[in-house]
Amino acid sequence: MAQSRSSGSKQQLETVEPIGTRVLIRKDEDKKTTKGGIELPGNIEIPTITGRVVAVSAQVDRDEDYPIAQYDKVLFNPKNAVPVDFEGDNRLFVVPVEDIVAVFRRSG
Repeated sequence: MAQSRSSGSKQQLETVEPIGTRVLIRKDEDKKTTKGGIELPGNIEIPTITGRVVAVSAQVDRDEDYPIAQYDKVLFNPKNAVPVDFEGDNRLFVVPVEDIVAVFRRSG
């Protein structure tokens, strides 16, 4: 679950828990330099479709067909991603699990 502190006299903890077959992903920073070292202008947007799983819904957690866990690095299709207005940089997205196309694993 993603957490944030709201401002005010009393500190309250807010959480975001995905429901159904969805996960909460913090997308990686947009790249401003290519692998070859070419600097990209600031006004060009290259969609970053990798990120880290922040939280998984209870339904996804129980389903063996979805080998996705919290902190996994994933590749996802951002078309159906719903932005969560939770942080200033707005990098949190609720994503249907069907839109996760790959999970990065380390061998060894």
